[in-house]
This record gives sequence, structure tokens and C-alpha cells, in this order.
Amino acid sequence: MLRVEPGQQFEISDNHGAWLAEIAEARGERVVFRVIEPIESPPFPVRLTLVAALVKFERFEWMIEKATELGVERILPMAAARTEKGLFEASRKRAARWRRIAREASQQSRRTSLPEILPSAGFESCLATPVAYRFFMDECGAPPFLSLLPPSRTAGDQVAIMLGPEGGWTDPERQSAAAAGWMAASLGPLILRAETAAAAALAAAGNAWLAAKSLQ
Repeated sequence: MLRVEPGQQFEISDNHGAWLAEIAEARGERVVFRVIEPIESPPFPVRLTLVAALVKFERFEWMIEKATELGVERILPMAAARTEKGLFEASRKRAARWRRIAREASQQSRRTSLPEILPSAGFESCLATPVAYRFFMDECGAPPFLSLLPPSRTAGDQVAIMLGPEGGWTDPERQSAAAAGWMAASLGPLILRAETAAAAALAAAGNAWLAAKSLQ
């Protein structure tokens, strides 16, 4: 356990804002802070939801960590047709660990709010994710991701990015996604691991909205 003493300063957050604070009292497990000043924490320029097919947990946890650092608001683990058997059921026991990983990544990246990690769901349920802009990442002939972004982008826009499993999408999944209004998008000519695709897509979306904000 970290040993603390009165007078030491830390950055603290209530999951909404952040402050520079000084320890006023430290007795056993009781620590009292005195707030010195608020820390500026500008809002992220876009509200991102990552809908990610479950992959081996070591890699999925890496994905959670990096998605958190890249500003994702919600993470929805998904069971796709080619998701490895057993991962969906086992994912229910990982919720506490995944929240801890997200909390630590939030602290490292100085976020003021934690991402929400939703309960795992099936593919059809995930298609109903209620956001304005929904992108279905697919390497099979889809147009470039950036070419599909709306020309007018404003803070508060909600974007969902859906990533497939290690074995890729099935044709019925592609058809269902298109019928549900998801836009097929590509991250380039190479086949990316799921965690790489997540980082690339979230970084691209975040920067696209940030660029639009800077021009306003």
C-alpha cells in the first residue's frame, strides 16, 4: 500500500472533474484531502463507443487499456459468429478485472472519468447500439474509414466502432450490419489484429473530431 503523509500533493477526481489536492490528515486507511485548485480537464471532442468482438483475454485487456487512453466512453464486449467458444461465458467473470484495468489506464492518461464497460452481448443485440454514426470495420473491399466521416463534426457527436473476431466476419454478419445501418469501413490494405484495429480506429476518430473542433 502507498504510504502517504500530510503535505503530500495528489491529483484527485470524482469521475466528473479533477483537482490538485493536499493531504491534510492520514491515519491508517483514513486520508483527508484539502483541495487546492481545480485542474482544467477539457471534454473529449467526440463520444466514442467501442463494440469489440471478444478475443483472447490477454489481448482484449490490452485493448481495454489502450481504448481507455484514447478516450473511449463505452466498451461493449461482443460475441460474434466466429468468437472462440467459451469466451462469452468466461467474460462475465472478468468484469471487475476489466474495470480495474480501465481505472488504472484512466489514471495514467489523466482522464477525469472512467469508461463504462458494459456486459457482454450477442452480435444482433450489439447492432442496436443507439448512436448517430456507426462504423463496421471490415477489410473486405470497404471504403477508407476517414472518407466516411461526416463533413460536419461537432462536440458531443456519438460514434460507435464495431470490430470483428480473429476469424473475421461472416457474410450473414456483414449483411445484417448493413441492414441495421452500419457503414462498412476499412483501416487500410493490411489485416490488423483486433487490438491494433481498435487503437487505429479510435485514434483516427478522436483526431478527426479534434481537428474539426480546432477549425470552428
